[in-house]
Amino acid sequence: MKIAVFGAGSIGCHLGGTLAGVAEVTLIGRPSVFDALRAEGLTLTGGGRPETHVPAADLRLAQDAGAASGADYVLVTVKSGATAHAAAELAEAGGDAVVVSFQNGLRNAPVLREGLPGRTVLAGMVPYNVARTAPAAFHQGTSGRLMFDDGPHSAELVAAMRSAGLDVEARGDMPGVQHAKLLMNLNNAVNALSGLPLREQLGRRAYRACLALCQREALAAFRAAGIRPSKMGPLPPGLMPAVLGLPDGLFRRLAASTLRVDAQARSSMSDDLRLGRPTEIAELQGEVVALAGKHGAEAPVNARLAELVREAEGTGTPRTWTGPDLLAELKAAEANPRGG
Repeated sequence: MKIAVFGAGSIGCHLGGTLAGVAEVTLIGRPSVFDALRAEGLTLTGGGRPETHVPAADLRLAQDAGAASGADYVLVTVKSGATAHAAAELAEAGGDAVVVSFQNGLRNAPVLREGLPGRTVLAGMVPYNVARTAPAAFHQGTSGRLMFDDGPHSAELVAAMRSAGLDVEARGDMPGVQHAKLLMNLNNAVNALSGLPLREQLGRRAYRACLALCQREALAAFRAAGIRPSKMGPLPPGLMPAVLGLPDGLFRRLAASTLRVDAQARSSMSDDLRLGRPTEIAELQGEVVALAGKHGAEAPVNARLAELVREAEGTGTPRTWTGPDLLAELKAAEANPRGG
């Protein structure tokens, strides 16, 4: 099997490096990443698997989408804002590979389908966090099962991923899965503004209360739109805000069996703010605000959190918010949604 990974950042390098043992994998990405890979090879840690090292000589690296033209599958892992550009580049490169979107947000698969008419495009979901811990090292810091659309083109990729040691499932309810993932991803902004590792941030009740406020607005918007997020674990999505509000000790005991987060894990948005890069806030909190507005409602908590992230973008030194301060800011927005 030939697999091209378009967007060799943290998730792309993790998936590509893991699959390199069972498939011919080509990573397509930026020179800033590849310089280190050519010098050191690719090292993968975490995820409950032994450390893996792919020697530099065994890596296939490319900067041009043309390298994907002969692939059986193309895994798209670019940031959501780059999806239309990725589709245009893949269309120009040609080929008939099945395209799988392993990206945050709800709209990437439709954007890819529009830009790649006639091609099979599957919506996918990566539930876990991957952090770049060194120039050529990537660490999976949280747990979860990869998911993508079920169909005639799914079985072969599922088999390859399982052979590589990945936990993966083809699903027939990907819209519901993606909306459930959006609920979890609303924590990315909270984590980014906290300046803390994920485990420490989620261990503090005030930060979890911020996430619960965001999720309640999202669930209300989903109900207004007739959307039912899928159950992906033991906890129904509608109960998540209540569990987040539990005292710290009780929350840790309940979450320990389902939410494995190691000390190195942090959100990709946290990395983006620290490095002065644009974030995916429009595809996360922005999606909730847009959906609520479409149905005559408001989502002031998500709107205010999006404003705070946008204010921090590009600074490289974002303000670090304590849990109580951030919670007070969001409660004020909730109480006075129009800012009057």
